[in-house]
Amino acid sequence: MKPRVYTRGLFLSGGCDGGWFEFKLLDIMPPDIFNDVFLECRVMILERPSENSEMPSKNTSRWALTLSYDGSRFFGWQKQADGVVSVQAALESALSQIAGETVNVVAAGRTDTGVHATAQVVHFDTAAERGEQSWIRGVNSLLPQGVAVWQAKRVAPHFHARFDAFGRRYRYVLQSSPVRSPLLAARVGWTHTPLDFAAMQAAAALLVGEHDFSSFRASQCQAKSPVKTLYSVVLHGTPQLMAFDLHGNAFLHHMVRNIVGALVYVGNGRLSVQGFAELLAEKSRLKAPPTFMPDGLYLTGVDYPPEFGLPVPPPPDWLWPFEGGL
Repeated sequence: MKPRVYTRGLFLSGGCDGGWFEFKLLDIMPPDIFNDVFLECRVMILERPSENSEMPSKNTSRWALTLSYDGSRFFGWQKQADGVVSVQAALESALSQIAGETVNVVAAGRTDTGVHATAQVVHFDTAAERGEQSWIRGVNSLLPQGVAVWQAKRVAPHFHARFDAFGRRYRYVLQSSPVRSPLLAARVGWTHTPLDFAAMQAAAALLVGEHDFSSFRASQCQAKSPVKTLYSVVLHGTPQLMAFDLHGNAFLHHMVRNIVGALVYVGNGRLSVQGFAELLAEKSRLKAPPTFMPDGLYLTGVDYPPEFGLPVPPPPDWLWPFEGGL
């Protein structure tokens, strides 16, 4: 199998059980090194749709939208049965009205009920000729409260919101106080126990790098592999109000919430830093703390190759209330 070199990286393509896969190297390698060394590299195995379903037709163009939403107002991102309120269903309805045709969107990733986004990215194809403001102001005028498009960009026909993403960023905001603030309800996670901030930072540092994250994986997770790479895990703030910033190549179902739940156990003394390290090495949910609430979780950015012109925006100022924040 010969490698094919693209402007955004090095790929190998091949068939497997009747399906097509692309192996996307996050660290570019010399094209003559593939066998043993290839298996040791950080690799994303991406099952892609057929060429016909991936590329827009001649008479259509592909657009990328960046949007924010309040996850507490929806039953998750994904479109569900009739009558169930989801972000995807609301967005596709508004886009279809502006386009005058049925529009379907593909998201960088799905979020669960109660999980928010400040910079979710989607793409869609349309034959309608509309300007950027039609896809922003026009669509927003038809969207329900709790979701808004804030950027629209015509992109290359081969751009794919999910498969071209090589990184995702999440922030979890956590309050520690004897009484939960009603003004922060559904906006931040909460625990009534005091937290050891330094111990939580020490435990979080153990997550950086490539690991098998089975200990933080939901039982219904459909990912082919539990091995993911976290580029950074940073805690900001104070023991009373803190934010966890996680940046990785991909995330398992409930992975961030399960990590936060375990770090809260470290903070309140129910789990030592050494115990956290052992939990990670255990590669099993059986001994792990419970999944933490979705309220404080935000998808804050998606990484794409520079060729697509979709830089990652910084988290909004209102999501970081402390001096010296990102």
